[in-house]
Amino acid sequence: LVAWWEVFGDPKLNRLVEEAHRTNNNLEIAAVRILESRAQLGIATGLRYPQAQTAAGTATYVSPSEAGGSAGNFWDFSLGASVSWEIDFWGRYRRGIESANAALLATMAGYDDVFVLLTAQVAQTYATIRLTEEQLRIAKQNIEIQRRSYEIVDVLARLGDKSALDRQQALTLLLGTEATLPKLEAALQQAKNALSSLLGRPPGDLTEFLGEEGTLPVLPVDLVVGIPADLLRRRPDVRTAELNAMAQNALVGVATADLYPSFSLFGFLGLSAGGPGIDLGDLFSADSLNWNVGGSFIWPFLNYGRIRNNIRVQDARLQQALIAYRETVIQAAREVEDAMAGYVGAMEQDDLLQRTVESAQRSNELSMLRYKEGLSDYQRVLDAQQSLFGQQSRYINNRGAAVLAVVDLYKSLGGGWEIHGGTYNVSPETQEEMEQRTNWGDYFVTEVEKEGGTSD
Repeated sequence: LVAWWEVFGDPKLNRLVEEAHRTNNNLEIAAVRILESRAQLGIATGLRYPQAQTAAGTATYVSPSEAGGSAGNFWDFSLGASVSWEIDFWGRYRRGIESANAALLATMAGYDDVFVLLTAQVAQTYATIRLTEEQLRIAKQNIEIQRRSYEIVDVLARLGDKSALDRQQALTLLLGTEATLPKLEAALQQAKNALSSLLGRPPGDLTEFLGEEGTLPVLPVDLVVGIPADLLRRRPDVRTAELNAMAQNALVGVATADLYPSFSLFGFLGLSAGGPGIDLGDLFSADSLNWNVGGSFIWPFLNYGRIRNNIRVQDARLQQALIAYRETVIQAAREVEDAMAGYVGAMEQDDLLQRTVESAQRSNELSMLRYKEGLSDYQRVLDAQQSLFGQQSRYINNRGAAVLAVVDLYKSLGGGWEIHGGTYNVSPETQEEMEQRTNWGDYFVTEVEKEGGTSD
């Protein structure tokens, strides 16, 4: 399942998927979100350390009038630093880090989800392009068959052997089939535009790369889809839902910690010197040293239910996250079953439709032969040609549905994200643009660890 698109054995599809993984804008947005989450984790981690830190220094020139006496002018110097630290006695900051870390992992799983969806969209769009090309080919083949029939009927009508009605019916069928071409050609161009967008390109002509006329990817003989237990571990959206619940559970702990008093330590260390005859050098003598330490606690017991209601808010959000997780698991199982049913149904139809096409081709040949020999009217020919076009279209559409069902099956299993190996690439252009605005330190690493984060 790591590179499931390779089961089709189509080198062009493989190249398109590889390019999309490098250049898709939505995938890069997901990668930048990981940078944001890592920074949020850094903020949460930083709260465990002293929160209030100040350093100040003054140099004041005092004149006799300001000093309130007759002494000469003098300088008053001071230099000091203070710090306060709230002890994480009730785990407020620890639970905050736990929540931020789960949120980071959820963001990484979200990247994996975008990766899976993007891969499936590229494969689906490529299959749609090839299917539309097959439909165009079938339409053109039937136009050629119907044109030859019309030419035969036209000659016979001019000779008086056949009626003008036969000729008009043949022309009507021919024109109706020709009318299908513009719609198919428009659909083909729209699919190519969609593929360009997935590749991060403006709408353009992909014909040179794709070729003038291709065929549907070959269906794999065997599908390896894993077992249900693997499904829950593999699907990124299931992991995202689980991690979101974990992050919210930690926020309940953060809110609960507000019920209890907070304990803080504070301290000051400084130097001061002033008075007549004092210069800057005296500031750094032993006599100028002064310091103090202490502690405090705050207990917001008169909070008018604010804290309790905040806990209730966070708990309600946790319950929503748990329900969302259960629903995600249910939907994941349903999508797998739906995709498998679609694939099985398409494959069961495949052989029958292929035989139907062969029968329709033979009927078309026989009906025209009997018509030329005068053994049947032209309505039989019209019916046979309409049936041939319809059955060929049904057959190729079913083949396309089978290919799309394979893509849906692998997408529903969450396959494909493992190939990036834990790397969440931001393009060099985006890195340069962001670093011109902000110092990102070592955040632009190509491999992000699944646990923890960094902070500057």
